[in-house]
Amino acid sequence: MTDLDISRAWLVDPAAGREGPGDIVVRDGILESVTWLDGADADGVDDRGVVVAPGFIDLHAHFREPGNEDAETIASGLAAAAHGGFTTVCLMPNTTPALDDPAVLAGIRAAADASGSPVRALAYGTVTAGRGGETLAALGELADAGVVGFSDDGAGVGSAALVRSALAYAGALGLPLVDHAEDASQTAGAEANDGFVATVLGLCGWPAAAEEVAVARDLAILAEVVRDVPAARLHLTHVSTAGSLDLIRRAKAAGLPVTCDITPHHLALTDEWVAGSRRWAWDATGDPWSDGAITTAAYASSLRVNPPLRSAGDAAACREALLDGTADAVATDHAPHTAVDKDVEFGLAANGISGIETALGVLLAVVDAGLIPLSRAIEALTTGPAAVLGTRFVDRPVGLVEGEPADLVVFDRSDSWTVSADALVSKGKNSPVIGRQLSGRVLATIANGRLAHEAALEFS
Repeated sequence: MTDLDISRAWLVDPAAGREGPGDIVVRDGILESVTWLDGADADGVDDRGVVVAPGFIDLHAHFREPGNEDAETIASGLAAAAHGGFTTVCLMPNTTPALDDPAVLAGIRAAADASGSPVRALAYGTVTAGRGGETLAALGELADAGVVGFSDDGAGVGSAALVRSALAYAGALGLPLVDHAEDASQTAGAEANDGFVATVLGLCGWPAAAEEVAVARDLAILAEVVRDVPAARLHLTHVSTAGSLDLIRRAKAAGLPVTCDITPHHLALTDEWVAGSRRWAWDATGDPWSDGAITTAAYASSLRVNPPLRSAGDAAACREALLDGTADAVATDHAPHTAVDKDVEFGLAANGISGIETALGVLLAVVDAGLIPLSRAIEALTTGPAAVLGTRFVDRPVGLVEGEPADLVVFDRSDSWTVSADALVSKGKNSPVIGRQLSGRVLATIANGRLAHEAALEFS
């Protein structure tokens, strides 16, 4: 168990809705005291230095075990999560075999225990047997085994009838349907966001409508199902377009039980990066050739992701959705791949970005640009995802609560780190921000009172 004293740091407690200068003391893994400073004691302490916040919760990550341990294992994924400041991670079920059987969940739990990591590994079960899209999986058995919801992530549930049944059954079990919104009939052969960049690069366009049609369908079905099954819940993951977010915003206003998450890369990157630009989304114009924004070679396969990097307008809509609460959480969609699957022609590369270790730094770039307050960024990584999971899986306040086991991340906004393959703990080196400096180096991650990650620095 961990002992830790941190003096004159910036504390962020989203559960209490409070932030400011303070000291914390952890003894034997318990958060013994939280002291908020004011007056002369607080002089010189601001949110640009060392920050202490609750441990982050990732609603969407892929650790590849079982079946593709060359890309990631439970152990390497949990270590990467701790390096990124995450103390709870929800794993998607597109493993081999898929998590459609309680025995697969048992294997994941055994691997997590064997890793020795205190980071908590939760998991979703599949919606359909084998993620085949034909028949529902044994949802009741998976719920009894302890899955946190149901998803066929990597593919949308193509059948509207199955979506209807899954929402009803999952709702009766008290769990959400987590849908990857994609109309596959519109994305066959698609490579990059449909628009100017894809056209110039000769890539097959991936239309926003493919996501928006699926979102509209899911919401319409939810509105009907919830009349008979009031506990039905829908969570839409890695939402990426302005149109989708507008549909979700209106559905929430109408009282539908829908939540959603967005990724750091859809907040801060655009399809310009595929062309070779490396400017952040808020500086993008949509035409990186006209203003000299191209700084590297086009077609970097680390940028191939599903859903694809979108336009600057879509990225702005994602940031606005985070600000106004339409987006409940930021989730990494951490998707590590081997070089064999990524170091190929862009259109043949596996979809996914290895992002659990860079999520904080990318999100802080949005904060540093003055587009999102630090407190809202922390909420989206802590209380937001906790609310989506519910008290069944997050059974204590996600905040700086005295007398509770410490679940904390300590990071330094005044310090930066250079992302490199060697610096990433994950086996997946498929990150588009390799070579870039990111602020907010994680100094320590404490999960359930135990040290999960520590940088070689003093904290007080």
